[in-house]
Amino acid sequence: MKINIKKLTETAILPERGSAYAAGYDLFADVKEVLEIAPHTTAMIPTGLAMEIPEGYFGGIFARSGLASKEALRPANCVGVVDADYRGEVKVALHNDGEVVREIKPGQKVAQLVVVPFLSVEFDEVAELSETVRGVGGFGSTGK
Repeated sequence: MKINIKKLTETAILPERGSAYAAGYDLFADVKEVLEIAPHTTAMIPTGLAMEIPEGYFGGIFARSGLASKEALRPANCVGVVDADYRGEVKVALHNDGEVVREIKPGQKVAQLVVVPFLSVEFDEVAELSETVRGVGGFGSTGK
């Protein structure tokens, strides 16, 4: 699959895979100077990129495992969504879950983009749903 991508700045870095089998493509901060994220706050991190995700897919913006586990930084919305019809700059809403100020440096990897297919559905309102063994059992209802 090919995805058209446009650099919006000269300093933007195209997404890169960390290994041949990586599902995610690293997204890089396109900031001009070090940006600080105070504890329990969110900062919008520009990537300097716009792209054309194909119809029937979306770009999921996921946390980088090292950044989340070692620095307490994760996407504020847990998973960002870049829709196929969006043509603006891709930004990462990065949240600091920690107790200390964290720094984002120019060119730093801040998230990963995974291109994911989805099904377009129609919702059909009904008076009753089919029955199952589980029924309305919610959280923890299937054990452990």
